[in-house]
Amino acid sequence: MTTNDSLSRLSDAELLIEVKRLAAIERVATADLIRSLAEVEARRLHLASGCSSMFSYCTQVLHLSEHAAYARIAAARVATEFPIVMNLLMEGAITLTTVTLLGRHLTAENHAALLESARHKSKTDVEMLVATLHPQPDVPASVRKVAAPNRQASATAPLTSEVAEAIAAPQATKQEPAATPPPPPAAVVRAIAPERYKLQVTIGAETRAKLRRAQDLLRHTNRSADEAAVIDRALTLLVEQLEKTKYGRTDRPRPAGSSDPSSRHVPAHLRREVSGRDGDRCAFVGPEGRCTETAGLQYHHRIPFADGGPTTVDNLELRCPAHNSYEAERWFGPLLVRETGGTWGELGLDQVPRDG
Repeated sequence: MTTNDSLSRLSDAELLIEVKRLAAIERVATADLIRSLAEVEARRLHLASGCSSMFSYCTQVLHLSEHAAYARIAAARVATEFPIVMNLLMEGAITLTTVTLLGRHLTAENHAALLESARHKSKTDVEMLVATLHPQPDVPASVRKVAAPNRQASATAPLTSEVAEAIAAPQATKQEPAATPPPPPAAVVRAIAPERYKLQVTIGAETRAKLRRAQDLLRHTNRSADEAAVIDRALTLLVEQLEKTKYGRTDRPRPAGSSDPSSRHVPAHLRREVSGRDGDRCAFVGPEGRCTETAGLQYHHRIPFADGGPTTVDNLELRCPAHNSYEAERWFGPLLVRETGGTWGELGLDQVPRDG
């Protein structure tokens, strides 16, 4: 068993090795638990223990959370039918989320190919794989008023429908009707067919009014002017505006003028070249590969501007906020970063693009 004291004595490289070792142990332990739960259900030992379902046994006897119980029971049932699932879980090739999403779609004929396709895939990728297997029709557009959020509601997040549906055995207890309406559902973006997504979001009255106004204005060129058309048109304009502001991207770029390498300002033509070269993605590369972050990117001087680094294409790259702060600590030390607020930009060492 590791302790804080024992971990503090490890070098950085040793700590990373230890974390990988522990993650592998956790995967094996989880697989062993799933295998054992399958055997408990096969022997109906949960009934002898006084529980009416495996879910009750996992939550009341094993004290697993609802999410953990559902996922492990679903995985146990899938692995009973397709033993290869256990090997993939232990390898870390697939996750419990992948198993619950794919479980009901696996057959004797397709399970090997589907599981291989899902190897090391994100939840979004697996949802698209499922949508490709069983495309659903487009969701009818609708805008309706929802009840006000219940501020007294439990802070516990609801179980996802994919996981809940994976459990065949219903719970024996009946839930009392809620005294107040439940809060509106969180925003959802989910694949329902190849290249088709369901979007569900709660908006305010002002946003609803803007949507109606946009539909009215758009009907002279698009008679239906449904919500999907308005959202696509609005997002197209918004992305163009933001890319112009952040990356200097435009259909009619001005001829590149002379830029001052001694100035902290990054002119538009340099922003375009750097963002195009870096693919609008953080350019930090570590031992495990390149950072995948695409949000909140900033223009970063490889040699800090404060240390004489020039504002040139070769000395600029895109960085996410986390790696900006990380580089600041590596270059100037954690003490300076803490005293100045903790970001490279706040230290005046990178350049956040200006409008225009």
